[in-house]
Amino acid sequence: MPAPIPFDNSYARLPEAFFAHVSPAPAPTPRLIKLNHALVMALGLDPEYLASPEGAEIFAGANIPDGAEPIAAAYAGHQFGMFVPQLGDGRAILLGEVIDTSGTRRDIQLKGAGRTPFSRRGDGRAALGPVLREYLVSEAMAALGIPTTRALAAVTTGEPVFRERSLPGAILTRVAASHIRVGTFQFFAAQGDTAALRQLADYAITRHYPAAAAAPSPYRALLEGVIAAQASLVARWLLVGFIHGVMNTDNMAISGETIDYGPCAFMDAYDPATVFSSIDHDGRYAYARQPSIAYWNLARLAEALLPLLATDKDQAVAEANAALDRFSDHFNAAYLGGLRQKFGLSEAQEGDTALMQDLLARMAANAADFTLTFRRLSNAALDPAADTDVRALFTTPAAYDEWAVNWRTRLERDPIPPAARRTAMHAVNPAFIPRNHLVEAALEQAVEHNDFTRFEELLAALATPYTEQPRFAALAAPPPPDQDPYRTFCGT
Repeated sequence: MPAPIPFDNSYARLPEAFFAHVSPAPAPTPRLIKLNHALVMALGLDPEYLASPEGAEIFAGANIPDGAEPIAAAYAGHQFGMFVPQLGDGRAILLGEVIDTSGTRRDIQLKGAGRTPFSRRGDGRAALGPVLREYLVSEAMAALGIPTTRALAAVTTGEPVFRERSLPGAILTRVAASHIRVGTFQFFAAQGDTAALRQLADYAITRHYPAAAAAPSPYRALLEGVIAAQASLVARWLLVGFIHGVMNTDNMAISGETIDYGPCAFMDAYDPATVFSSIDHDGRYAYARQPSIAYWNLARLAEALLPLLATDKDQAVAEANAALDRFSDHFNAAYLGGLRQKFGLSEAQEGDTALMQDLLARMAANAADFTLTFRRLSNAALDPAADTDVRALFTTPAAYDEWAVNWRTRLERDPIPPAARRTAMHAVNPAFIPRNHLVEAALEQAVEHNDFTRFEELLAALATPYTEQPRFAALAAPPPPDQDPYRTFCGT
C-alpha cells in the first residue's frame, strides 16, 4: 500500500545538473524508534500510517511512496575556508516535498539512507548516536523559537555502520523549508554556468523570497533577504549559547534555518572562545566568531551572485558590497534587541550596551553558567533576595554584586513593572537547554543498551524550555565541575 503523502516536488523539476536521481539503500530490519507526532500533524500527514510498520519502511528507505522522486542535491562549499567545487548530498536523499497545513512547502529528506554519486569515499550511512543528537538538538532549537530544520522520525536499520568501531545504524527523516545552501549557488558559479545560476536564483526567490521578484533588482533583493535572515539567525544562536560547530558554506541554508547539526553544542560556562568541535583546531567556528563567519559565508554567496547583479563587474561588486554592508545593522538589531530582553530592559537607553557587556565580561572571568545566570537573573528582577542564587554561579560572587547595583539603578528607569519584567525575562531565558553531559548520557544509554528512557525524558523537558518543570529540575543543572572539557564529533 503506498503511503498517503501528497508529494509536490518542485526541485526535482529543475534540470538534472541540480541533482542526481538515486534510490535509498533499504534497511534490512527497520524499527521506528521515534515519530514526531506534532510535526506529522503540522505536515497534514497520517500519524497512524506513519507509526505503522509500513511507515517505518518509508523512513528506512525500504518503501518509496507514490509521488516521491528521490534525489541527491549537488552543491559545492568552503569547508574550514577551503573551497571544494563539488560536495553534494553524500548520505542524504530528498524524497520530495509537501505543502504543510500552513501552506508552506517543506522538504522531506532521509539522512543516512545510503550512498549517492556525491558520497566520495563515504558509506552514506549514519550511526544511531548522531541521528539521536540531531533529533534532540533540532527539536530543542524549534522549541526555543529558533528557525531550524526539524526531525520527523528516527529509525534503526538493523545493520551496523563502522566508524572507530561498529555502531548501530540509523536514519533520520528531516524536514526543512528547503535544502538550498550557499554552496548550491557556489556550485554553479564555479562552473561558470550563469544560466543554471539564474534558474536557481529564480527558484529561490519564488520559494523563499517572493517579494524580491517585484524589486527593481530581484537578485540583489534575494541577497539582501538571505543576509537579513542569516544575521537574525546567528544572533538568536548567541542569545541561547548555541555553537553550530561547522559553519561551512555548504551548511548555511538560504532559507535562514539552522541546518546540519554535526559537532554542535550549547555552552555551559560562558566563554566567547568556546569551541566544541574536535576538528576545529584553530577555533574558526568558536561561539563569538559565528557572526563574522556568517558574514564571510554571505560574502561568498554575494560573489556567486555577481553575474546576476549587473553586467558590469564593478557595478556588480558595488551592488554586492552595498547589500553586505547591511549585515551589521541586521545583526546588531537582532542581537542587542534580544540581549535587552534577556536583561529585562523593555526599551533602549543610553549605556545599555556597556551595562550588558559588563556582565558578560564578568561571567566569562568567573566561569558563570550562561543559561542559569540569565534564568536566575529573571527571578532577581522581581526579588532582590534572589541575587543569592545568581551570585552563587560566580567564582568571585562580589563580581556580580558590583554589577547588580548598576543594573538595579537602570531597572528603576524602565517602565515595565517588576512582575511583568520577570514574566518577560522567563519567556526569553530558557530553564532547559540540551546540556552536553545529558545529551551524551542519553545517547550512550540508547546506543550501548538500546534504552531510550533518557532520550525521551530529555526530549520531553526540552519541548517547553521556558517553563519551570519541577519533575525535570535535575536536567537544568550544569555539568559536574570536574567533568573533562567537552568535545563533539562529526557523525560522518
